[in-house]
Amino acid sequence: MRTLIEFRSFVVFLILVSLLFLSLLMPFFGAVFWAVALAIVFAPVQRFFEAHIKWKNLAALCTLLCCALVVIVPFMFIISSVVAECVKIYSAISSGTTDPALYYDEIQKAYPAVQDMLNQFGIDPVLIKQKLSEFALRASGFVAQQAVNIGQGTVTFLVHLAIMLYVAFYMMRDSAELVEKLHKALPLGHKREQLFFSKFTEVTRATIKGSLVVAMVQGSLGGIVFYFLGISSALLWGVVMTLFSLIPMVGAGIVWVPVCIYLFAVGEVADGCILLFFGAVVIGLMDNILRPVMVGRDTKLPDYVILLSTLGGFSIYGMNGFVIGPLIATLFIAAWEIFSLEFNTDEEDFLQEKND
Repeated sequence: MRTLIEFRSFVVFLILVSLLFLSLLMPFFGAVFWAVALAIVFAPVQRFFEAHIKWKNLAALCTLLCCALVVIVPFMFIISSVVAECVKIYSAISSGTTDPALYYDEIQKAYPAVQDMLNQFGIDPVLIKQKLSEFALRASGFVAQQAVNIGQGTVTFLVHLAIMLYVAFYMMRDSAELVEKLHKALPLGHKREQLFFSKFTEVTRATIKGSLVVAMVQGSLGGIVFYFLGISSALLWGVVMTLFSLIPMVGAGIVWVPVCIYLFAVGEVADGCILLFFGAVVIGLMDNILRPVMVGRDTKLPDYVILLSTLGGFSIYGMNGFVIGPLIATLFIAAWEIFSLEFNTDEEDFLQEKND
C-alpha cells in the first residue's frame, strides 16, 4: 500500500515538474520547434558529415552551416525585401498615388457582363470600389505595422534565432541518444513509440519538403513570370503565392488568376496568354510533379484532413501551424488506428476462445 502511494505521488510530482518545465519553454516554443524540425530535415546531411568527419561537434557544425546557407540567409533576405516593398505600397496608397479602385474600373469596362450581374443582385459598384480601397489600405497598413514591430523587436527576433540555431546544433549532434532516452522514458510500449517517432519524423520532413518547398517553387515561378511581364512588386506577389500555396485547395491561382483577368481587360492579350499558360501548366503542375518525387504518397493524408488541420494550425499556432497542424492530425489518426487494431484484435481473440 505504501509503495503504491509513493509511486502515485511520484507520478503526480513528475507531471507537475514536467508541466512547469514546459511552461518555461513556451516563450521559446517556435524556436525549439523549428530547431527540432531542422534537425529532422537535415538528418541525411548530418549522417553524411558524420561518415566523413571524425568529430561529431564539427559534423554538426557543418550541418548547421549548410542549414544557415540554404534556409536562414535566403529567408532573411526575402523577408527584408518584402517588408520594404509593403511599406512602399502602403505609402503609395495612403498618399493617393495608387488607387486600387482604378483596377476595378478597367475590369468593369472590359467585362460589362460582370456589372450587369452585380446589378441583378443589387450590388453598388461604388461600394465595391470603396471596400476595395479600404481593404488594400488596411492590408498594406497591417503589413507596414508588422514591419515596424519587426524593427522594434529585432533583438527578440535575433535571440530566438540564436536559440533555434543553438538547440538545432545539439539536436543534430545528439539525435540518436535523445531518441533512445525517449524510448526508455515513455511508457507507451516500444512498438507504439517506434510508430509515433517514425510518423513524427515522416510527417515533419514530408510537410516541410513536400509543402514548403513545393510552395516556394510555385511562388518563385509566379514571381519570376510576374517580373518578366513587368508586373510591379513581383517579389511581394511571389511571397503571397507561396503563402497561399501552403493552403490546400487554394494555391497560387488565387493571385495569378485575377492578374490574368486584368491583363486581358486592359488589352494586354499576349501577356495574359503567357500568364495563363504558365500559371495553369507550369505552376499548376508543380504540385503533382514535385510532391510525389520529394515525399511519396505513403505519408499523404486525405485532402480534407490536410485542409482542416492546416487551417486549424494556422489559426492556433500562426505560421508554425502549417507543420504542427498536419503533424497533430497524423499522430491522432495513428493513435486511433493503433487503438482500433489492438481493441479489435483482443475482441477477436476473446470470441475465438469463447467459440473454442
